[in-house]
Amino acid sequence: MAARAAEGADAAPPERQGNVHPVTGRQKHNILMVSDFFYPNVGGVEQHMFQLAQFLIRRGHKVVMMTHAYGERAGVRWLTNGLKVYYIPQQPFYNGNSLPTIYGALPMLYDTFIRERIDIVHCHQAFSNLAHEAIFHAGTMGITTCFTDHSLFGFADASGILMNKLLKFTLSDINHVICVSHTGKENTVLRARLNPSDVSVIPNAVDTRCFTPDPLARPPDYRERINVVIISRLVYRKGMDLVAQVLPVLCERHPQMHFIIGGDGPKKLVLEETVQKYRLHDRVEFLGAVESKDVRDVLIRGHIFLNCSLTEAFCIAILEAAACGLLVVATKVGGVPEVLPPDMIVFAEANASDLVRAVEQTLPRIPGMDHE
Repeated sequence: MAARAAEGADAAPPERQGNVHPVTGRQKHNILMVSDFFYPNVGGVEQHMFQLAQFLIRRGHKVVMMTHAYGERAGVRWLTNGLKVYYIPQQPFYNGNSLPTIYGALPMLYDTFIRERIDIVHCHQAFSNLAHEAIFHAGTMGITTCFTDHSLFGFADASGILMNKLLKFTLSDINHVICVSHTGKENTVLRARLNPSDVSVIPNAVDTRCFTPDPLARPPDYRERINVVIISRLVYRKGMDLVAQVLPVLCERHPQMHFIIGGDGPKKLVLEETVQKYRLHDRVEFLGAVESKDVRDVLIRGHIFLNCSLTEAFCIAILEAAACGLLVVATKVGGVPEVLPPDMIVFAEANASDLVRAVEQTLPRIPGMDHE
C-alpha cells in the first residue's frame, strides 16, 4: 500500500492527494487499531500494538486505538507522541474480552470511522470480540481491513471449535492477515480456511535499546546465587502448573537457586500454595504485576529466564530476556523454536522432569558460578 502511494501524489485519489508526508513522499494513512487487549493491561499483544503505533506515527501516519474501558479509565486518552485511545464504555465480560455482540459497538465504531477519517482498520488477537466486530463493520463500509493473529488455537476443544467458526466468518472478506510466526501462519490458515498467499509472517520485534545488560545495576548477591526469572501472566496456558512442579525440585537440588516471579493471574494461588507447602519463602520472590517500563530492571537481575508455556505463537518475553543477556530455557511449543538461534536457548518438553533437566543443563554456562 505504501509502495503504491510512493509512486507519486498523482496516483492517489483526488480527496487524498494532499495527504502526503512532506519528507518521505509516502501516502499518509489514518489507521485505527482495535483490540480488547491494550494498556493498562500488560501483555505481548498490548506491547506490540503500542510499539507498532509509535513507529507508524514516526513515519507520518495517524494512528488511533480503540479498546474497552478499564475500570475508571474510560473515554478518550492521549499517550506518547499524540497516540489517541478510545476506551469505549464496555466492561470486560470474560477473560478481558468485551461482551460478544454483532452490533453492540457499531455506533462507536461508525462514529470513529467518520470522525477520524479512517482508511485502514488493523485488528489484533483472535479472542478479541471487539476486533471481530470492527473487521465486520469496516468491511461493510468499504474500509481496508487487516488482522494480526498472536496466538495458536486447537481444533477439537469447545473453545477452539467456536473460535475457528467465528474466525472463518470474520476473515472471509479480510484484505490481509499477519501472523507472528510460520507455525502461527499454518495454524491460522487451517483454522480460518484462508488462502496462504493472503497471510504474511512478520515476527515480533524488540527495541534492544530498551533491553540491554547492565552489570553495574545487578544486585550485590548476583554472583552468590542463581536467579531464575519468570515474567508472565500467571495462567494455565503459560504453564504455571509446571512451574509449581519445578520449583521444589530445583530448590532442593540447588541451594543457591532463587526464583523471581513477575506477573499476576489466577494461577498465582497455585504457586503460593507450593511455596507454603515446601517452605520456600526465602527462595521465591513474587513481584506481582510488572509494568512494561520495569521489565528490563527485573530481567537484568537474573541469570536464567524460564518460559513454561503450553502453547505460544511467538513469545516476545524470551526475546527481551536474551537481549538482556539471560540464558533462556523454554518449552518447545508453537513458534518458540523460530525466535532464537540454538546457542541462545535450551528447549524442553512440556513436562516438569524435562524442564528440570533443561535448567540444569544451562548451569555450566553461567560464568563465575560454582554449581556443585
